[in-house]
Amino acid sequence: MTGTLYLGSRRYSSWSLRGWLAIRLAGIDVVERVIPLKGQGRTTEIHALSPNKLVPYLQHEGADIWESLAICEYAAEYKPSLWPEERGARAHARSVSAQMHAGFRVVRQTCPMDLERKSKPLVDMAADLLADVELLKRTLENALMRTGEQTRYLFGSDLTIADCMYAPIAIRVMNYQLPVGAIVMAWCETMLDHPLMREWANLAYQEPDEWRLFYS
Repeated sequence: MTGTLYLGSRRYSSWSLRGWLAIRLAGIDVVERVIPLKGQGRTTEIHALSPNKLVPYLQHEGADIWESLAICEYAAEYKPSLWPEERGARAHARSVSAQMHAGFRVVRQTCPMDLERKSKPLVDMAADLLADVELLKRTLENALMRTGEQTRYLFGSDLTIADCMYAPIAIRVMNYQLPVGAIVMAWCETMLDHPLMREWANLAYQEPDEWRLFYS
């Protein structure tokens, strides 16, 4: 049975990207419905549809799932390898995924995801943003170096839910030239070159001009 995955504008909806990646990696059959975001919580089409008034929102085989991390967990029921096999690594991956879901608010608010933003550094990085970026750097480095050697993705040679949760960070790092160091930068470049990330970006570029929000 085909389900429906409701997404926000691909240019801007970082949470939609997270859920979409997990669903695609799990091979779950869905129809994708993209709802253009209006910004500042004014997208009433989503309010009338989604239980938490946000995207992504998944309807699949009688299940209603909202919140990106819950959608990722649902995807892992179909493809358990979306979490690391080893118990300690799996616990670590779950922890950093939850950390992304609940934290890094300063990075997310100061550096909104915009796939068409030209890469340029922020004119001035406030102390709270620098602190958030430093925490982000340490979090990702600890995952990438967990085995003592740098891995291709956060917990090995394949994408996991942790990579899905941090995927929009790779876009932000490049667009705002955030100082994350060589180890994290290598992961960002690898993520952005992944076929699914390139597919998402190509679909974003095809969205109508009237969907643009024009962040400063």
